Amino acid sequence: MSKIEIPIYDPRPEIAALRSEIDAAIRRVVDSGRFILGPEVEAFEREVAEYLGVRHAIGLNSGTDALVIGLRALGVGPGDEVITTPFTFFATAEAISLVGAKPVFVDVDPRTFNIDPALIPAALTERTKAIVPVHLYGQAADMDPILEIARQYGLKVLEDTAQAFGGEYKGKKLGTIGDAGAFSFFPTKNLGGFGDGGLLATNDDGVAEMARMLRTHGAKKKYRNEILGYNSRLDTLQAAVLRVKLRHIDAFNEARRALAHAYTAQLAELEGVTPLYEAPYGTHVYHQYTVRIADGRRDEVAAGLAERGIGAMIYYPTPVHRLPIYNEPAGCCPLAEAAAEEVLSLPIGPFLDLSTQARILKALLQR
Repeated sequence: MSKIEIPIYDPRPEIAALRSEIDAAIRRVVDSGRFILGPEVEAFEREVAEYLGVRHAIGLNSGTDALVIGLRALGVGPGDEVITTPFTFFATAEAISLVGAKPVFVDVDPRTFNIDPALIPAALTERTKAIVPVHLYGQAADMDPILEIARQYGLKVLEDTAQAFGGEYKGKKLGTIGDAGAFSFFPTKNLGGFGDGGLLATNDDGVAEMARMLRTHGAKKKYRNEILGYNSRLDTLQAAVLRVKLRHIDAFNEARRALAHAYTAQLAELEGVTPLYEAPYGTHVYHQYTVRIADGRRDEVAAGLAERGIGAMIYYPTPVHRLPIYNEPAGCCPLAEAAAEEVLSLPIGPFLDLSTQARILKALLQR
């Protein structure tokens, strides 16, 4: 097998560009001797809240914990049903199951692969408690109709914003539109740390208070545990690194957008390769640049790229409803199932240069 010379995402150029700032931030934490919560995490939370335009930002251990804690803070629990998409990373549905609720999968819009709001009403029951839309690949789900359904039926909305930090919907930052937004700082994300990390954003004081309790073993004050919670605190070193990267996130996202648009322009006339639609209602931040490969040739194309040293990934090869843990019948979400057979994500990142992109495009043309 050929060595992958162009990975789907390479964090090293970004780290090199910010090295002096990152090194200073890490030294600051080491010199402080404060490694759990403390002023560094508090400063990051304030800065993120200001960036997003929300009242509260609660740093957590991971994006998965942000979903779990977000659901619990919104009152979702055993016996409830939660509407979500089957075309997402497993953690979206896993979090619903972990709080004792049942994920109810609604098929996707074939242009964006985000949840199709028009299909949500048919999936509602008297047990439906919440909707978890996912802003897939960095592009906003169509939130207005989702919020209208939630308002009409008295449902909570938790945005899964793991792939879309800095993205917008009609001028509003993603993760701030529903009742709460869950973020991931996994190293490959647009705003990525040096390990796991997550955050819950909300304008609801009660949700924020509950989330802060849940992240520290269910206690408002140390040794005064009131409910069963978790050990889910954002690591202080991660917060310091993320504070550095937050200052550059808009420029990095804009670089991703420029590369994505260059891909799309070059691929527009290529038969059998269809870029995903960029909806006009939002600002796509391209965590992934994903195309559809027609005629059952996706795996062949991916193998051909790998032979030429180019990494590509399939997000996702199996829709969540078809995973062994849920094992729902084939055909219940046909568009998500079709997407899983055709999607391929190409290398992208804020420091991917045009000459490297040209090499990727040349390899794709030679597929």
